[in-house]
Amino acid sequence: MKSRERAETLLAGAGITIDGNNSWDPQILNEGLFDRVFAGGTLALGESYMDGWWDVEDLSEFIFRLFRARSLISLLSGVGVVFQIARSKILNLQSSSRAFEVGKKHYDIGNDLYEKMLGPHLIYSCGYWKDAHTLAEAQEAKLDLICRKIGLKNGDTVLDIGCGWGGFAQFAAEKYGAKVVGITISKEQAEVARKRTAGLPVEIRLQDWRDLGNESFSHIVSVGMFEHVGPKNYREFMRKVSTILSDDGLFLLHTIGHSKVSRSLERWFNTYIFPNGHLPSITHISRATDRRNLFDKPILTMEDWHSFGADYDKTLTAWYTNFENAWPELKGKYGERFHRMWKYYLLVSAGMFRARYIHLWQIVYSKKGVVGGYTSVR
Repeated sequence: MKSRERAETLLAGAGITIDGNNSWDPQILNEGLFDRVFAGGTLALGESYMDGWWDVEDLSEFIFRLFRARSLISLLSGVGVVFQIARSKILNLQSSSRAFEVGKKHYDIGNDLYEKMLGPHLIYSCGYWKDAHTLAEAQEAKLDLICRKIGLKNGDTVLDIGCGWGGFAQFAAEKYGAKVVGITISKEQAEVARKRTAGLPVEIRLQDWRDLGNESFSHIVSVGMFEHVGPKNYREFMRKVSTILSDDGLFLLHTIGHSKVSRSLERWFNTYIFPNGHLPSITHISRATDRRNLFDKPILTMEDWHSFGADYDKTLTAWYTNFENAWPELKGKYGERFHRMWKYYLLVSAGMFRARYIHLWQIVYSKKGVVGGYTSVR
């Protein structure tokens, strides 16, 4: 069977027609696409889109349908990952020596891009759309949700691991009277965060989480950073949190997650967007804090697990709209190939969340268990 015929048969099961009339049907601009994708998997699919070999009116819906057909995406994702798996098992791809790589390659590419895309809060993580109608409302609701979940009050000290451009630190200091230390591995983020929080009880550090000293914090949050920690380091990360968290404090972990336990990295995203990134599974997270023997103590006690990954579809779609609206101002600096790469990144991500292939979790931990029980906040 020829590659095109094989692709037509496989895609038909997902309700997708090659060169069809639906908005999610891909239009083929180079017939070499099929051989390229079957040989190179998801990496080739993304690269061929960047090269203009195919296009589609509604990219996120195409990806939604592709990822809902799990057997089809498993076929594409399996191409070329053997080396990736072997490499991740042998090496610690998220070691301290590699910690700043994603900062340089992703977060430092240009504050102008992120300011236009993310909006006034400059929050680069999923918004909370339960009662929100706009991106700004969803991000402020998410920040407030975090503060309420950890019971933040005036005078509390908070560590923000992966503080980004200082959005949470600014919000927690201004709205709740907290004293915040934020750490990031991005020079550009640190510079903006310091400017945004000037005059507030906030300290911003350019620092890897492993370099945190013998400090103590009332509460700790990590929002959209755990995706860079890696399986070889999850337990060490949780031990560090437990060590510096006060005995009656709470830790909130906000992370994208995957339903499958895997050491492999999605090749296109690893190559072009998040080098050395890895999505944790529920098993990864639970094993990072559990007891390993009869005499061992749990590192942290899980109090609450909140899943709202469908909200990331809305968040990413809003980011894409902002990005497209600002593109006339940005294109002279970034160029058309970047435009197609970034569009692919945002809309593929939206489709994957829509398909519930990947998830968004907020997990609350205590150090020894909340006496009387923790009251969930939604």
